[in-house]
Amino acid sequence: MSNSSLAKRIIPCLDVKNGRTVKGVQFESLIDAGDPVALAAYYAAVGADELVFLDISATLENRKTLLDLVQNVAKEVHIPFTVGGGISSERDVYSLLRAGADKVSINSSAIKDPSLIERLALNFGAQCIVLAIDAMPEINGKWMVYSRGGTTKTGLGLYEWAEKAQTLGAGEILFTAMSKDGTKSGYATEALFQLHNHLQIPVIASGGAGSKEDFLEVFTKGQADAALAASLFHFGILSIPELKSYLMENKIQIRC
Repeated sequence: MSNSSLAKRIIPCLDVKNGRTVKGVQFESLIDAGDPVALAAYYAAVGADELVFLDISATLENRKTLLDLVQNVAKEVHIPFTVGGGISSERDVYSLLRAGADKVSINSSAIKDPSLIERLALNFGAQCIVLAIDAMPEINGKWMVYSRGGTTKTGLGLYEWAEKAQTLGAGEILFTAMSKDGTKSGYATEALFQLHNHLQIPVIASGGAGSKEDFLEVFTKGQADAALAASLFHFGILSIPELKSYLMENKIQIRC
């Protein structure tokens, strides 16, 4: 069971393509959401606990994450900062951490070669290795894992893969419910609660944030350790100070 006694974290996610922040629905129909460096600085200033920066087309385009952009974002923020997209080796991680990232997020490369998790945890410490899992429920209710930006079904079950990643040394799980992504219909709280029960490491919830109430639910019913959102913050539907005030009023332990 993951440790939920610590303060819950609010994490804006910057999906980046061609140097711009973008946002879509269920990984498609992307629209521009602004300059990632300016957005990162803004979120750090208004109380985000961490940031996640995902170069969403790096794996599909078989290229590495944009190091220059990482350096520019890192100069602007003084909160923990996770970077993902196209990471497949120790050298990639070394370059990103040197450029200013605090953690790295791996996904498709770990599915292809699970020993990568072990090697990265050994070389850089579990605390900076985040395993991102994109999953979708089948008709029978079983959550299955997808790779390559949600385009390829892997045959892996969500809970089994998360447990294996934990055993191999992942420090956190970033679970995106693909069916919820961009829909503003609430997080996949039941699946998150199951992950909480299967794991000892923190779980970050992603996909479906649409209101303050959704965050309250993901921290109570879902028992998530952190909640990630994108369009809700990018398009000014909800501000982080407003969200944090609401959560504090509802007795959720958060970082001020």
